[in-house]
Amino acid sequence: DINGLPLGDIVVEDGRVRLGALVRHHQLEESDAIARRCPVLGEAARLIGNVRVRTLGTVGGSLAHADPAAELPAVMTALDARLAMAGPSGRRTLAARDFFTGLLTTALAPDEILTDVEIGALPAHGWAVEEISRRAGDFAIVAVVALVSLDGRGRVDDARLAFGGVADRPVQARAAEDALRSREPSTDALARAAQIARDALDPPSDAFVSGAYRRHVAGVLCRRALTRAVERARR
Repeated sequence: DINGLPLGDIVVEDGRVRLGALVRHHQLEESDAIARRCPVLGEAARLIGNVRVRTLGTVGGSLAHADPAAELPAVMTALDARLAMAGPSGRRTLAARDFFTGLLTTALAPDEILTDVEIGALPAHGWAVEEISRRAGDFAIVAVVALVSLDGRGRVDDARLAFGGVADRPVQARAAEDALRSREPSTDALARAAQIARDALDPPSDAFVSGAYRRHVAGVLCRRALTRAVERARR
């Protein structure tokens, strides 16, 4: 039991956000610092499980468990977060995209624990998390995280897209991100980026839905997430 360790703080410094591994999901919902600096975390946290899960569950627990349908792994991938680990050999950090290595599998060694997560300073940006699940609070069948920032001309300065539920780990849609950068975020451009992201996916089928259904829904949700993110970026 690591609950006695001092890993439960949210620290904002020089625009960067550091989350201790024992930060509870409900803290992401309720933190004013998160709402100001990284609101996508609060939006994602509200989709996790139910009140009891959000009260007891931790950021580190969700990331170390590495369920590909969970919200936080996809969010951390989109944010390009860095995850810090500690063990007998010392400390090390990995980018989120390198931390998740397969189904319920991470780069954590057997004698390591996840200690904290650091999110770099983000420019003014819009954000959105879209997902579909069989019931409210269930793990997502498909989840999409979108982050978009605009330059002074209203064109896309940066775009980040990550999917959950479509593979054995979070998937970053790099080709779709590249297709948006330096472009006017018109309805057609967002739809095209969503199509590029969708076409790059090869989701599995399971007892609930087919891979083809997941792929179709991923495109729909991606377009919705990008649209909402752009609307927020324009405010």
